[in-house]
Amino acid sequence: MEHLDRHAPGAAAAYVAVAGARVAPSYDVAAPAVVAFAEQFAVDVSVIDDAQRAAFLAATGASAFAAVQRVYVGDVWPRVRAVVDAVLGPAGWPEPPAVEVADLWPLLDAFMREVARLDALDPVTTELVRLRGARQHDCRVCRSRRSVAALDAGASEATFDAVDRWPDSDLPADAKAALALTDATIWTPYAVPADVVAAARAHLSDAQVVEVVLDVARNAANKIAVALRADAAEVTDGVQLFTTDAEGNLTTV
Repeated sequence: MEHLDRHAPGAAAAYVAVAGARVAPSYDVAAPAVVAFAEQFAVDVSVIDDAQRAAFLAATGASAFAAVQRVYVGDVWPRVRAVVDAVLGPAGWPEPPAVEVADLWPLLDAFMREVARLDALDPVTTELVRLRGARQHDCRVCRSRRSVAALDAGASEATFDAVDRWPDSDLPADAKAALALTDATIWTPYAVPADVVAAARAHLSDAQVVEVVLDVARNAANKIAVALRADAAEVTDGVQLFTTDAEGNLTTV
């Protein structure tokens, strides 16, 4: 936890708040349909099909949105700890005191806004990390969006398309290190490859490592929409531009 406290204190506090939140479920968390949905959510959310989704919705009823938020936290929060520790060395991650809350979403929203405010990474790398996650999770709305800040910093569609073949691309070494860390956080968080660790240590500062991992965690909220098939793009042609303000709020333009 000391790594987050040092390099992203606002995000660290928001992370802890979510970790300690307890929402009393109104459904059977051990129901087979709920367990199967959660497992597939963690392994590869993009292949949750209509039948599995329908079974989950039947098991959770009106609490479906709250239930999938719990699944997201249970999936993503341990990844942050595992990957940050793999790159920067083990840190103390104290168990936060349990706090009963009526609604988890405001805490998740606060976490996402705090992460969006981090600025150790340049805008282009931040956008590459976001797009890599969008394409790995197959989030339609996320794939359709482009950051104005990244475009203003010189990125183009050719830059963005490089995320699909980043190891063989002409992206700079620091961007490749960030994308390798992105892939590890998504696919192998509990066994981060040694070469990924080495590249992160060689080309990224500690603050940038923390930001990449937190960006992946924040962006992975798109898994909630993908899992519920609520990720339809808002444009049918071209891309949708967005900006992020000083408070971490995203606005489409």
